[in-house]
Amino acid sequence: MTLATWLAFFAASGILVLIPGPTVLLVVSYALGQGWRTALPMAIGVALGDFTAMTLSMLGLGALLAASGAVFTALKWAGAAYLVWLGVKLWRAGGTLDAKPRRDATPPLKMLGHAFMVTALNPKSLTFFVAFLPQFLDRNADFLFQMLIFEATFLVLAFGNAIGYALVASRARSLMRNPRAVTLVNRVGGSLLIAAGIAAVSARAAQS
Repeated sequence: MTLATWLAFFAASGILVLIPGPTVLLVVSYALGQGWRTALPMAIGVALGDFTAMTLSMLGLGALLAASGAVFTALKWAGAAYLVWLGVKLWRAGGTLDAKPRRDATPPLKMLGHAFMVTALNPKSLTFFVAFLPQFLDRNADFLFQMLIFEATFLVLAFGNAIGYALVASRARSLMRNPRAVTLVNRVGGSLLIAAGIAAVSARAAQS
């Protein structure tokens, strides 16, 4: 794996984890209702959930790599189109963050399990990883090494992002409910997803 590939993956992943989704909404809802103490168990649950979803996706991609280069190439094209579609959808999303405070006293272990379940069992997570990861995988490089590097990188970013959202939600609650702030995050994230999809398509076209 080249440093440029890893840096591109790091940058793209850092942007993607910031985009509000079901996991972020869950983290924010707990933090709004119960404060910063929710940050650590929620972040651990998110990281374990992403690890599960990402590992399942990577193993499926590994099987495709071994079975058919043509199918894997087609998946890259489809994945790039999916990223563009997600970006357009996010750009058009409203400026609200529908996260209602969870004020019921919840043990840390239960919070961890809730975050894990929402993250790992979300079908969109599996679909997203299957679309996103092929853009960075090299068929000629060691698959296991790439899998370990990509997973470790993404999980560190996901863990830090969950901590950050929980702390911001518990300390700056008005910001989390500010339509302008949410719209800005959605549109920046949507624009970057569209750019990532177009860049992937351009790279595929240049290779062929």
